[in-house]
Amino acid sequence: MTKNLGFLSFGHYQPRHRLSAADSLTQGIEIAVGAEELGFDGAWMRVHHYQHQFASPWSFLGALAARTQRLELGTAVINMRYENPLIMAELSAAADLISGGRLQLGISRGSQEPALRGWESFGFHPSADSDAADMAREHTDRFRAAIAGTPMAISDPAQAGVRVPLPIQPQSETLPQRIWWGSATRQSAQWAGEQGMHLLSSTLLSEDTGVPFSELQAEQIRVFRAAWDRAGHRGAPRVAVVRSILPIVSDRDRSLFGPAALQAQENVGVLGGAISRFGKSFIGEPEAVIREIQQDHAVKEADTLLVTIPNTLGVQENLRILGNIAEHLAPAIHSLRAG
Repeated sequence: MTKNLGFLSFGHYQPRHRLSAADSLTQGIEIAVGAEELGFDGAWMRVHHYQHQFASPWSFLGALAARTQRLELGTAVINMRYENPLIMAELSAAADLISGGRLQLGISRGSQEPALRGWESFGFHPSADSDAADMAREHTDRFRAAIAGTPMAISDPAQAGVRVPLPIQPQSETLPQRIWWGSATRQSAQWAGEQGMHLLSSTLLSEDTGVPFSELQAEQIRVFRAAWDRAGHRGAPRVAVVRSILPIVSDRDRSLFGPAALQAQENVGVLGGAISRFGKSFIGEPEAVIREIQQDHAVKEADTLLVTIPNTLGVQENLRILGNIAEHLAPAIHSLRAG
């Protein structure tokens, strides 16, 4: 299987530095159009609330769908604590239909954020016997049922003359097969496999066993695939991992990224009360970066590799970076066997 290569943008913007939300969104569209021309397979966006970066993804996904032809359009990830499942079902189906069935929706409980119980301001409160993580999974169940065509209401006899079940509209027939779960632990990866969702794993794992990051993430992937197989789901599960990759091929690259190469090692810290392992960045001459990628256990296991981009540098710089990746690294990445 040829490995897919996509990019992931956080959509950061900095009003104090004359980079507005409008700039980030419109530039994000142009970067995706350029990446498609460079041969990339996917454009993915991160979703965060109450921060200067991409938030609700639906308008942006619709715009990407209208401006591109073949790119997979992904989210990594939508925080289900904040989502109305039925509105989300309508919006995602519409965006998927515009794209011709190219959406790859990554969803999850959500990561650390600046707002204190921010989902409550969106109108969502866990029940008395559950917590926010339980609520996220409840929203996920309802969303997946809605996009699969399960009726969510009954027609009003006074208006329709009959009582019949009503599914959400529009429906996109294949969208239920393209839902991913963002996982930071082996336990949540197992749950995703049991549920029949694909797996997204980033540069952070909310657990640590003392082994290198890529080995722990590869174990996470194997746990996921084993759970998928035991559950008897049809088709092959997909796995995407995220990496920060910056090849240095010019003096410009060296001035921008050379200093960061000295601090590009993985590390262990505490995040949200959990001992967590953070993956390293791959920064250096193309030959050295290729050797490191070829030794990355999780990259080899996955079928999709997403490279993060420094979107605040603008369209020209980001397409130059993606062009370097396409020219110097993509052939070696595509040649890696998935699984």
